[in-house]
Amino acid sequence: MTDVVLTTDRTMMSNHRQKEFLGFGTTGAPVIFPEFVWLWMFAPKMKCDTRGRPWQAPYGLRKLEARLKDQGFDAEIIVPHKLENALSDAKVIIISHHDFFGFGPPSSTFASLFEKETVNARSFKRLMEEPFIAEAKKRGVTIIAGGPAAWQWRYREQLMEKWGIDCVFDGEGEREIVNLIGKAMAGEQLPKFMEMSHNDAPTLEEISCIRDASVNGLVEIMRGCPRGCKFCSVTNRPLRFIPLDRVEQELKVNAEAGITGGTFHSEDVLLYGAKGLEPNPEKLIELNILGKRYYRNLAWAHASVSAIVKGERDHKLISRLEEIIIDGRQKWWGAEIGVETASVPLASKIMPQKAKPYDIRDWPELVKEAAGIMQDVSLVPAMTVITGLPDETEDDVLRTVDLIDDLWDFKAIIMPMFFVPMGMLSQNDWFKAYKLSDAHMELLKKCLTHGTRQGKDILRDYFSDRWYGPLMKPFYWTFINVIEVFAKRGGYWSEPDLDRREERKDRTGAENA
Repeated sequence: MTDVVLTTDRTMMSNHRQKEFLGFGTTGAPVIFPEFVWLWMFAPKMKCDTRGRPWQAPYGLRKLEARLKDQGFDAEIIVPHKLENALSDAKVIIISHHDFFGFGPPSSTFASLFEKETVNARSFKRLMEEPFIAEAKKRGVTIIAGGPAAWQWRYREQLMEKWGIDCVFDGEGEREIVNLIGKAMAGEQLPKFMEMSHNDAPTLEEISCIRDASVNGLVEIMRGCPRGCKFCSVTNRPLRFIPLDRVEQELKVNAEAGITGGTFHSEDVLLYGAKGLEPNPEKLIELNILGKRYYRNLAWAHASVSAIVKGERDHKLISRLEEIIIDGRQKWWGAEIGVETASVPLASKIMPQKAKPYDIRDWPELVKEAAGIMQDVSLVPAMTVITGLPDETEDDVLRTVDLIDDLWDFKAIIMPMFFVPMGMLSQNDWFKAYKLSDAHMELLKKCLTHGTRQGKDILRDYFSDRWYGPLMKPFYWTFINVIEVFAKRGGYWSEPDLDRREERKDRTGAENA
């Protein structure tokens, strides 16, 4: 059997019906519909072989699995519903997650609003309370928790003891995880918390290429981000570009496993190969041509407003990339876009580099220009806004409300998130639902109304690339319709207030003058 077992719960070990964005559904609180419906819609069980090895696995686990194998360890990823048999001879269990307890955005937003644990938090709790986990612990198995949500364990140290977590590893794992597993295999005591610094970040040579398929064909093209937003933890990582030959190696792994659509992962795909904060057209064209060589459908994990505008203004870059990505097999592509706020004073405090190479004072107009570009090239984004930020005023919130009004007919999902203390703002307090003002409520209502309207429009083509699309579409259509009915009945529906918007435009114009 396997010495080192890597795993996670069902909400992570799923390909979300081959639609990455549907995975966000697991961050919701199971209201209106029972939890099993949420799991069926957003996190169906992953296919696996008789030993429990998954067809696809979360990318971070695949990278650790590959690194451990490269270093000679007997390591395998196992799906949670086949975990019991795999633990019979295991010596170490590695458990990773993006959101162990539902503390991250947007989970904490839904949990706070509905005063109910989110689907992903409930799913992880069920995994850790499985009897076979406790039995493995009694046999002396070492349990290590890590991944992007490792920081959450500092708020739940009592559960480390209850569930037998020996060590929480926080940071990029390729370099130090090898030593950590070696100590665990030797029976040595591990530190309760192990946090990596900038100097501990792995070099490109220490980052192994995945050996088996990643969830929805995710392939990393770079690490780190140079923008330095104060609310983000990724800014603490050094910037590294993954060479194209290694990107292609992982594309091949996924394609040979039968994956036909995938995602390039980076905090800003448009900065791949960039010099500073300006896109590099040649590198990006080469990258996306490579992606389409292996994938019928290609998406981006993240892109930035300013890079979209800069690339299109200077090089017609986004239009050129559309010609590569949109073809007879693909009608649109997606990316996550961080808007965060439409308030220039607040943006200047928390994300002064977000608009570079432009001035942060132009941020709201840059967002609208980027939206127009995306609309023209069939790029359908999930846009995030953060509310409850430190030093936020009512006027800051209302400016974001007005921006949503300006984007009312823009085909996108705008996701509101409560502030979570991370990055350079980690010492600040959480924002909770009890702190909601009338302006906050209006922002949430606007996002819900806009999202419901645009969600129906997006759904028309969402499953068009899958044979089962006509079978699945009615379920998600019903889901959206039921939410709309409840929103309207509960007074959570809000259309644009055109009169107020004109008043605020006049006021803003006067301020700028």
